[in-house]
Amino acid sequence: MTEINAIDMEVFNNRLLSITDEVMNTLIRSSFSTNIKERKDASVAIFDKKGRLICQALYIPMLLSGVMGGVETLLKTRKLEDIREGDVFICNDVYLAGGSHNNDIAIITPVFIEGKIEYFIGNIGHHSDVGGVIPGSTDHILTSVFAEGIRIPHVRIVREGQLDEDLLYMIAHNTRDPMERILDLKVQIAANSQGAESLRKLSNGYGLARVQKSMADLLTYTERRMRQRLKELPNGEYRSIAWTDDEGVPGPRKKICLTVRILDGDLTLDFEGTDTQAKGAINMGKYPLLAAAFCGINMMVDPSIPANFGMFQPVRINAPMGTILNPTFPAAIGNREYTAQRVVRAITLAFAQVLPRDRAVAPSADINTGMAFYGMRKSGEPFVYVETVAGGVGATLHKDGMHGTQVGTTNTSNTPAESLEIEFPLIVREYGLATDTVGPGRTQGGAAIIRDIGSLVDGVSVSTKADGKKSPAPGIFGGGDGGRSSLEYHRADGEVEELEMFVVDRIMAKGDAVRLISPGGAGFGPPEERSRTEVNCSVRDGFISRGFADEHYPESACKAAAQ
Repeated sequence: MTEINAIDMEVFNNRLLSITDEVMNTLIRSSFSTNIKERKDASVAIFDKKGRLICQALYIPMLLSGVMGGVETLLKTRKLEDIREGDVFICNDVYLAGGSHNNDIAIITPVFIEGKIEYFIGNIGHHSDVGGVIPGSTDHILTSVFAEGIRIPHVRIVREGQLDEDLLYMIAHNTRDPMERILDLKVQIAANSQGAESLRKLSNGYGLARVQKSMADLLTYTERRMRQRLKELPNGEYRSIAWTDDEGVPGPRKKICLTVRILDGDLTLDFEGTDTQAKGAINMGKYPLLAAAFCGINMMVDPSIPANFGMFQPVRINAPMGTILNPTFPAAIGNREYTAQRVVRAITLAFAQVLPRDRAVAPSADINTGMAFYGMRKSGEPFVYVETVAGGVGATLHKDGMHGTQVGTTNTSNTPAESLEIEFPLIVREYGLATDTVGPGRTQGGAAIIRDIGSLVDGVSVSTKADGKKSPAPGIFGGGDGGRSSLEYHRADGEVEELEMFVVDRIMAKGDAVRLISPGGAGFGPPEERSRTEVNCSVRDGFISRGFADEHYPESACKAAAQ
């Protein structure tokens, strides 16, 4: 077997990452929607001609699903010889095109060298609205994918270099903000062209055969590293359970059962025993499950291992058909992110049983708390503004969890208040860390976020989607649970109404506001092992109140000095 040089592989992998970063930066700098240009809710990936993932941009783990699924299903439904140079494909459908959810629209560009397809480059962006029943297109209460906006199978958006303006127009005008859709999709197409040209330059500069061999070696190198890390863990079975708050619509909580099996460098994630698919929109398809599973595995086993096809080879995943993790058509899937985060939680809890104590991590907020606003700009044009709010990160053996951070399958940035207020008739009344939301423990979970947004005009509708009110992040090794989420509606006259976590299309009056607190991260280890000095510092810094400290860290149980 040919020896593969680790240094050469890392250099080559970073060369590929520079191409994905180049495309991603173009998306961010050139897009028109707040969701992509500010929140960076997009991703980029490179594939070989067999559809194997070679490299993914280091942004949103969940969005790998829509690009990877798009390329793999494209190759199953199209013959390479039927694809012409200059063709570009668009897709989003979970059931027909391996998509993430309808809002995530993928652009897939075959890369030709000397007249033959040698690579694919794909990018994907979350579009704030793709039509459907609810502004923003995703809501827990939706019960069919047909209610979640336009479904796009693999179709050519560019045919031999010519943009299909009619198709673009048709897609855009099935949404509430067609001009924003048109502009962002054109940016996605152009960004892929830039990435394709960079791949051609790489192949021309180094030689096609050398680049292809390096790609094959990179996959082999990654698989070897993954197997080696798995072999360091003891063989055995490790079980965990994670819960949703409900099934989208009012009803019972849904249970995700996981058995992790480790055997001599092979890993199986078996979700046998998981509850049947939900009535509401928290189901997830095949590729979102793969993205969530490999995100969790990568975090637990070794985050430095490149995220490519080689990492997948030692892993087997079983999710029975008809469950929340593998639903039957036409189950709604718009809010699959909530379930994806629970998959990561289940993986985190299972690996806490097998990893050395100094590598284990307590569960984080593990949800995607969010709000969607729909109304009219002063110009008379419609707008849809969607945002997700970060939560607290779980603690580790030696460190408190980070505060107000996106973690797990999400990695979006916050929208700056200034940007939001310039573009929309909205105002950010409060934005900061929420006191008393940390999970107590020897080390504390991270604090949650308060986000309070008001309307400056009458008639703006708001929908909210959240989780974590009934199923907070569970502490480990004696640590306490993270804080629970909460939601309030503040009327202009001062009346405050506590809301359920899922609000649909509520019409706001001028001066009304929505105040959301996300969940906090879980604690690690018994609270009585936290030093009094550390407790007092947390009180001083505003992360916990004196009352919280007295309840969870009683004076008599705390050590007098830092450990």
